[in-house]
Amino acid sequence: MIQPGGDVVAANVPELRSVLRNAVSGGVRDIVLDLRKTAMVDSSGLGLVIGTYNSLEKVGGRLTVIHASRDVLQLFQTMRMHQRFAISGD
Repeated sequence: MIQPGGDVVAANVPELRSVLRNAVSGGVRDIVLDLRKTAMVDSSGLGLVIGTYNSLEKVGGRLTVIHASRDVLQLFQTMRMHQRFAISGD
């Protein structure tokens, strides 16, 4: 399980991207992204989540997002991301 320490926005994406890439390249095939401490996801964060999903899909893996706030959950649903991977709210 990977839990960002705060919002998934442009300023925080490089560090989180590194963590996620290292996990996938290290052989992790099922990633649970726990957004319990995340109130906001911007376009950079959306790109990161989509990129992670794509990387996992290529290797037969799976992405799951849990504890998304109501706003983040609504954003993911608006972007139809829930049709690609499991997303659950608080």
